[in-house]
Amino acid sequence: MRRHRPLTPRPRGFTLLECLAAVAVVGVLAAAAIPSQLAQLQRSRRFDAVAALTKLQMAQETYRARHGSYAADLAPLGAGERSPEGLYRLAVADAGADTVTLIARAGADGAQHGDSECLEITLRLNQGLADAGPSGRCWNR
Repeated sequence: MRRHRPLTPRPRGFTLLECLAAVAVVGVLAAAAIPSQLAQLQRSRRFDAVAALTKLQMAQETYRARHGSYAADLAPLGAGERSPEGLYRLAVADAGADTVTLIARAGADGAQHGDSECLEITLRLNQGLADAGPSGRCWNR
């Protein structure tokens, strides 16, 4: 027996409604994923500040061993005013014989400016002991 072909051919491809549904699903997934991805990117960029502050800590301890007190600014340490990737501005505060505070502030025009949790990352040295701030999350701990 022969099979009969239908008189009208079956259409191939996707309908407009199916395409719109697929685009809507992709949009919902992107809306959920993009903020999470951006937050993770900000957390990973904090390493720039951590690396800069750790390097400053070593320089300050070397300076203190030679001069008996911590350096009051960045120049004697041979450090620049920016972190290695340029995302943070570095500063020295409250320098004395036994204590100093090292500060990395997110640049106002940089990618880290939106990191409200850790706009300023600090490292306080007290006779060689380090106290990281403002929280362990800023130090990726």
